[in-house]
Amino acid sequence: MEDAGIYARESAYLDRFVQIGAAGEKVISCSFPVTPDEDATDDHPVLERIDAYLQGAEDSFADAQIGLTVPTDYRNVLEAVREIPYGEQGSVQQVAQMAAGLDPNEDEDLTTVREALAANPIPLLIPDHRVRDGPSGAPPEVEQKLRSLEDL
Repeated sequence: MEDAGIYARESAYLDRFVQIGAAGEKVISCSFPVTPDEDATDDHPVLERIDAYLQGAEDSFADAQIGLTVPTDYRNVLEAVREIPYGEQGSVQQVAQMAAGLDPNEDEDLTTVREALAANPIPLLIPDHRVRDGPSGAPPEVEQKLRSLEDL
């Protein structure tokens, strides 16, 4: 595998492409474009897993290697979200409770959780669709299909 690249595969379920950016062994971005980048190829092991997931295979992606370049408070939130198991949901308040350094009773910390979810650079691998009352880094129609897939 190359050190860095863009990989994309069409998903009939999502009616669009799933595109990831990778640096070394780590996924650093995930998006859902209607048309992928010109230089995207479709040969990446994480895309294999995503393809199986979108066809109904249970996968939490908790072991997928990711590379986050976000502020520390956002990182704490997104790492907490990765702990929400496949097929289960959490709330913004629960994520704040799980995230290091945040207080679920502080409005400012709940705002931090929502901002981190909205800025999530790797939706699906960081399953923000499992946070029932928070935004997602994925487009709303993709978020809804991911929730439906997991019966959330």
